[in-house]
Amino acid sequence: MSERCAVTGVGQTRHDAERSDVSMHGLVREAAVRALADAGLGWEDIDAVVVGKAPDQFEGVMMPELMMADALGAVGKPLIRVHTAGSVGGSTGLVAAGLVQGGVHKRVLVVAWEKQSEADASWVLMMKIPFAAPLVAGAGGYFAPYIRAYMERSGAPADTGIKVAVKDRLNALKNPYAHLQMPDITEEMVADSLMLWDPIRYLETCPSSDGACALVLTAEDALGSCQNPAWIVSNAMRSEPTMFAGRDGVNPQAGIDCAAELYRKGGITDPRRQIDVAEIYVPFSWFEPMWMENLGFAEQGEGWKMTMSGATAMDGDMPINPSGGVLSSNPIGASGLLRFAEAALQVRGMAGEHQVDGAKLAMGHAYGGGSQYFAMWLVSSDKP
Repeated sequence: MSERCAVTGVGQTRHDAERSDVSMHGLVREAAVRALADAGLGWEDIDAVVVGKAPDQFEGVMMPELMMADALGAVGKPLIRVHTAGSVGGSTGLVAAGLVQGGVHKRVLVVAWEKQSEADASWVLMMKIPFAAPLVAGAGGYFAPYIRAYMERSGAPADTGIKVAVKDRLNALKNPYAHLQMPDITEEMVADSLMLWDPIRYLETCPSSDGACALVLTAEDALGSCQNPAWIVSNAMRSEPTMFAGRDGVNPQAGIDCAAELYRKGGITDPRRQIDVAEIYVPFSWFEPMWMENLGFAEQGEGWKMTMSGATAMDGDMPINPSGGVLSSNPIGASGLLRFAEAALQVRGMAGEHQVDGAKLAMGHAYGGGSQYFAMWLVSSDKP
């Protein structure tokens, strides 16, 4: 039997378009110090450090972890880097949890970050990769055809994505760390914004952010005085190739399989009824209804109905992204870990103004690459 593991410390930075006030080292340390303070621990209490970030070319700094042992208190300790493209924040959390659950370490510091202002991620994603199709269209250009396919397959109203964009930006107003703070956001504003990659408008896409997130994961017998841990109930990772014959890019099999394992290990038979709140990786607004179906919260072709009915609002029956989500803050390497961290804050009752009343079981979700990497966890206020 594996060791029980809990989140006992959460820290994140203020997310912004450019954090010119700190170096990359300062950014990760800002989040780590806050996580340690939340856990009531010092650097000397940490056994190992696990870090994650998106591809190095996004910032133009190769293997920055080689220079971060001092900044993260890892001198003389194991320092491990995880890499699974945009889902890396989630995968980093799961690798760290495995070190605790496997009895290797008692307390592990997890840190994920991105300082996108150091380079131009959109330009990087437009390069033609040898032996690959020359999309030259960035991430939005890659995902737009899948969104169009979803619209045609499901018959979803054209304003579904607009409503998601407004909902998440209004939620972000309750989150002091969120990058985008848009108190005057309206559906008309989103609808009138520039069409970037049809059907994705400017205000239906995520921002480019600098930011970091950190967690302290602790074994049950090392909790100390922590009174409100977020217990990890279950976790799962899955992957699939970007391209293969018959692949369904609208509803990837790896995501379906990942959720199925997560629910099986967590004893979940009716996710929409049993899970109180979910932080889902939604970089383009249309991915909310698409993931509702992929995760089993809605029947196939009916995810958009959850958005249109208000079910995914903070006061709905399945609140999605009360923090404002990736649509409001997107330091890519940290975005997945932020979803996991926000889920932990919810079940600890520490989410502040975006707290969902009575949340006891929460999901964190991340995906990356061309929808080929998936990482998820369930955390609970009750010990499993």
